[in-house]
Amino acid sequence: MTSLVDRAGRHYPLHEPRWRGDDGSPLMVTPLRGITRDDVASHVRSQWRYAAALPDGIAQPVSLGEGCTPLLPFDVDGLRVSLKPEWFNPTASFKDRGTSVMMSLLRAQGVTAMLEDSSGNGGSSVAAYAAAAGIRATILAPESTSPAKIQQSRVHGATVELIPGSRQATADEAVRRSAEIFYASHNWHPYFLQGTKLLAYEIWEDLAFDAPDAIVLPCGAGSLVLGLHLGFGELLASGAITRRPRLLVAQPANCSPLTSAFAAGRDAVTPGEWSPTIAEGTSIARPVRDQEVLDAIRTSGGAMSAVPEEAIAPAAFELASRGLYAEPTSSIVVPAIRDFAARGELVPGQTVVVILTGTALKAADTVGRLLASH
Repeated sequence: MTSLVDRAGRHYPLHEPRWRGDDGSPLMVTPLRGITRDDVASHVRSQWRYAAALPDGIAQPVSLGEGCTPLLPFDVDGLRVSLKPEWFNPTASFKDRGTSVMMSLLRAQGVTAMLEDSSGNGGSSVAAYAAAAGIRATILAPESTSPAKIQQSRVHGATVELIPGSRQATADEAVRRSAEIFYASHNWHPYFLQGTKLLAYEIWEDLAFDAPDAIVLPCGAGSLVLGLHLGFGELLASGAITRRPRLLVAQPANCSPLTSAFAAGRDAVTPGEWSPTIAEGTSIARPVRDQEVLDAIRTSGGAMSAVPEEAIAPAAFELASRGLYAEPTSSIVVPAIRDFAARGELVPGQTVVVILTGTALKAADTVGRLLASH
């Protein structure tokens, strides 16, 4: 029977609203069988065409049309890749994939008010889907969050509170308040990962029901890494593919705890002093699922790259010069591709998908400052 499970191996029923295990560890849904191409509801023009891959508990989807984003050809120094611009989602980031599934479950469970913490995109996504679900949302965000993201959350009707200090300080405050209001964090809730895993199914269908050789993606807390790990793992289990794609994961060097742990061969991150980065969406000093993210990258035979801060703005302008207005958080994939290629992790002839997680339209102030000094 499908259930939720914590790191200690304790199981919990799917229908019980909870965001972590009794031991304080994050929860995961027990492994699912996966689906094949015959299970894809091809008449549905959203990620819910893969609903057969989801666990039970969702009576009716809360959907705004998320998913079905394009795959665009791109070239980096002669290396051919395919870009997946996730800003085609309703609130302009990949977070909508996870939020749609998470919010669908919360509505089915009768949750009427919830708390989220976010550096921007997660919060605006939760605000939009909470509005669609009829759920009251409170969003805690770092005071440095881009104003456009805060504005979007407030327009959707969410209560937004700005927290002084780092992104981690915001997360810590949210956990403290979880005793007063249901905490439905995109970093903690297991059904958020069930939504992000549908990106793997979409890439599989994009590639004529095949897996790429590698996927290059940015990472903060790692929900996208874990979603791809789960989705391609299920496709492997169902026999729909014969191998996993390698996960090639980028973090900004100014805040790269997972990359540091990966390079050192550790199973978890260790405390460290990190600097601010313009890639605000990846500025997570203590990812709650660090052990799972590191294991996912290693299971795929993947690698990690720490992108120097001085390389991020040029990457954003390079993408923009080719018509792609990506926020700095997404732009780190470009120097990461060059790093992976230099290390032999990427070679010509491979099928490579690169994820652009969000648009620069929501980081207008940051981009304006970069433009002034460009």
